[in-house]
Amino acid sequence: MAGVLAGLVVVLGRVGQLKLAPATTLRAAMVPRVSTQPQPARRGDLLDARGRVLATSTIGYRLFVDPTQVRDMTTIAADLAGVIGVDRREIEQRIRSGVSPQYVVIEDLLDDRQEAAVRNAGLRGVGIEPRQVRHYPHGEQAARVIGLVGFDHTGLSGSEHVYDAMLSPQQGRLTYLRDVHRQTMWIEAASYEPAADGRDVRLTIDLVVQEIAERCVLDAVRRFNAGGGRVVVLDCRTGEILAMADVLADRPGRPGIALDPARARSPSLGRNRCVTDPYEPGSTFKPFIWAAATELGYVEPGEILPCPTDRPYRTPYGRMIRDSHYLGPVSWRTVLVRSLNTGMAMVAQRMSHQEMRRAIGHYGFGRRTRCGIPGETAGLVTSAERWSDYTQSSVSFGHEIAVTPIQMVSAFSAFARGGMLTKVRVFAGPDDVQERPPFRFVHRVCSPAIADLVREILGDVMTEGTGRPAQSDRYRMFGKSGTAQLPRPEGGGYFEDRYVSSFIAGAPLADPRLVVLCVIDDPDRSLGHWGGQVAGPVVRDVIDGTLAYLGVGPDEPLE
Repeated sequence: MAGVLAGLVVVLGRVGQLKLAPATTLRAAMVPRVSTQPQPARRGDLLDARGRVLATSTIGYRLFVDPTQVRDMTTIAADLAGVIGVDRREIEQRIRSGVSPQYVVIEDLLDDRQEAAVRNAGLRGVGIEPRQVRHYPHGEQAARVIGLVGFDHTGLSGSEHVYDAMLSPQQGRLTYLRDVHRQTMWIEAASYEPAADGRDVRLTIDLVVQEIAERCVLDAVRRFNAGGGRVVVLDCRTGEILAMADVLADRPGRPGIALDPARARSPSLGRNRCVTDPYEPGSTFKPFIWAAATELGYVEPGEILPCPTDRPYRTPYGRMIRDSHYLGPVSWRTVLVRSLNTGMAMVAQRMSHQEMRRAIGHYGFGRRTRCGIPGETAGLVTSAERWSDYTQSSVSFGHEIAVTPIQMVSAFSAFARGGMLTKVRVFAGPDDVQERPPFRFVHRVCSPAIADLVREILGDVMTEGTGRPAQSDRYRMFGKSGTAQLPRPEGGGYFEDRYVSSFIAGAPLADPRLVVLCVIDDPDRSLGHWGGQVAGPVVRDVIDGTLAYLGVGPDEPLE
């Protein structure tokens, strides 16, 4: 018994010595006996409104080396260099400077030729493992709506970020017992967790409409040497956003206004200015105040207002308000058709500050639409405490207020839907659900009679007012132009000769299907700066192309 006990003590001591101070030759074999192998699953696809693939994932392969299995670093580096076509010294440097003693990545993504060559080479200590690769088959088209995934395949921006939980797969894993040569010895039944692919997500964006919008706004930015341009196309019947285009131009010698350094790294990482960057809408804002004042009974469409004939109008508090053309006394209806600041200011004085602020909020200005695009801002509305008579006049013709393009198309759609504000969205639902989420109304902003009246008058804007350069030969449109001075980025007033030109319109007039807004940032004044001249043709071309694509027949010829 004494001999047996002594033998056990010796064995125990030897075990302790092997654990605490093993020989150098034994260290390489001292690795965990249990391995876990991931079972990759695909991230869900992003699809457009008609099922076209916007983003998809495939399985690629990563090349790694286990230095503990490599006998000679120089030799394995030379062998790998010949197999995958990478410089030998670079491979050897990566192996020697690797953080993990058993896992050093040599090539993050192998092409098909490299993968086959590595498998056939059978090099000791060299392995490949599957990994997901995200593809964007349409390049930069709708990039800021689609977004981007990071190294770990999680959403960083755009829809990839917003719907990451839905798109993300459930990765599986296989845990097994192995020997020192990494050969599988035993697998428990409960140690296998199957993978589950992520769900496909369908957006309301239509790639064909997106291409039309991007092409038209890019042409206008180049033609007028502008700093940038934005277009939003909305299906006013359902609230679905069919397209969102946003371009910025680099103009040597003419400093930009809307800078976005993140776009230099990737177009998908730049902010979507259609929801993030407010702008002063100018005269495109007049229909909302016109509708509110008429609805409240402060003025009738046929009432004649004493607009000046040849000089600015002086308000009771002493402010001078100018028109681009002085027409003399005209009706309240003509004030909207001919876009008279003086007439808008006169009627705005009849409304209380609270009534105008309430009307603005009712149309959705001053709060986010929650359309499903990350980074959306609420715009800028003067607070009740700082609201003055000066503000009241300015807001009536679209100054001293800043709105986002998505807010504008949302509010304008009320004139196409009998006064009901529609919930706008970019999410059409998971692709494995047959029925798309129904559109819903937010609330009523004006009566059906007022909405129809405003739409009718805005139809006259296209034939009698500032919308004439943008009138379509195929469809009757109802719209409004806007030209606002560009605010100085550092604050403190406006540029005297730099502008934001915009145009918003819906069509067809009798049965509206679309609302389209175009904003051109800082066009070259020597080439043109009026909203109807610069942004109007973009809206017309987008409407013509989109309605034809949707199968909407042309209206009867205009007389």
